[in-house]
This record gives sequence, C-alpha cells and structure tokens, in this order.
Amino acid sequence: MSEQDKIKSLFNASIKAKQTALEIMCDDIAAAIELLITAVKNGKKVLSCGNGGSAADAQHFSSELINRFHHDRTSIPAIALTTDSSTITSIANDYDYNEIFARQISSLGQENDILLAISTSGNSKNVIRAIEAAHMRGMQIIAFTGRDGGEMANYIKANDVELRVPSNSTARTQEVHLLLIHILCARMDNRIFNLDE
Repeated sequence: MSEQDKIKSLFNASIKAKQTALEIMCDDIAAAIELLITAVKNGKKVLSCGNGGSAADAQHFSSELINRFHHDRTSIPAIALTTDSSTITSIANDYDYNEIFARQISSLGQENDILLAISTSGNSKNVIRAIEAAHMRGMQIIAFTGRDGGEMANYIKANDVELRVPSNSTARTQEVHLLLIHILCARMDNRIFNLDE
C-alpha cells in the first residue's frame, strides 16, 4: 500500500466514525444543545475538563464560547479547568491528582451551571470526581465519552447528557469530539444570538 493509500485510509476511517456517530447520536446532541442554551439564557456558565487531548478540547470549547465561533457576539461565560497550572499543581500536591477538577468545581461551580466532562475512555478518575463534585453543586453534566462509556456512564443522571462516540479508537473518538464542539458552538450561536452557522 502506498503512502497516499494509507493517508486515504485514515481519512476514510475518520469519515466513517463521523457517519456512524451521526446515525445514533443526533437526539443526544440535540439534548446537549438544549441544556447549554437554557443555562446560558439563565445567566449560567460552562465549566470544562479533560486530560491530554481532552484537556485541549476543553480549552478549545471554552475559548470558542468566551471569544467567538464564526461571528462577533456577546461573550458566553466559560472556564476550562485545565488551564491554571498553579492551581492544578497545588491541588495535586496537597491533595491528590484525582481532585484537580473537583476542587475547582467546589469553588467555581454554581447550581444549574454546566460541566462538559471529556474522557475518550470514560475512565479518567479526575473527570469522574469532577462529575461527582458538579452534582453536589447542582450542576448538569454533558459527558463526551467513547467506547462503552467507561465508568463515567455510571455517574450520568437522568437530567445529564452523555455523548458517547461509537468507536474504540481514541483518535477517531477525539475527532468526533472536536466535531461535537463545533456543532454545539454553531447551534448556540444560531439559537441564542440568531447568527448564521
């Protein structure tokens, strides 16, 4: 197989993952959009967290909300819990690495805020602890997962939304997660600010 054929194969794998997700995830994506729109219209904020590539996704989502997506508009309150290295390292040092997001949520999270909790495996202990802390603060969860949802699936309540990508590949799952971020941003811009996608 030529290098070009291998490249095409990777493109096709990504396309297939997105098409499979499209077939089974639309209702859940629509539910997540409704959670976000309700929260923002009621003056609430969005907190986000994850590890590694999922940390980058959390920051990406937060930056799109605070700054802009396609159009200039009013800023949407959002905080990526992955960005404050002094806070993260002090919590990890003084308490435990699994508390790095939960401890921030216990301070910053308010009732009816949204937590975007991202883990491709669904087994990230610090993200699970974040979900527990968010529930204690009366927040709702939008969980981005993959595979079988992992342990996180056990922490999703009836008023939360899990967006589980039907893939066992971390790379394909992350690619769909990025698309989900862009879909959520586009629909929020349209529904809240009447902006074109």
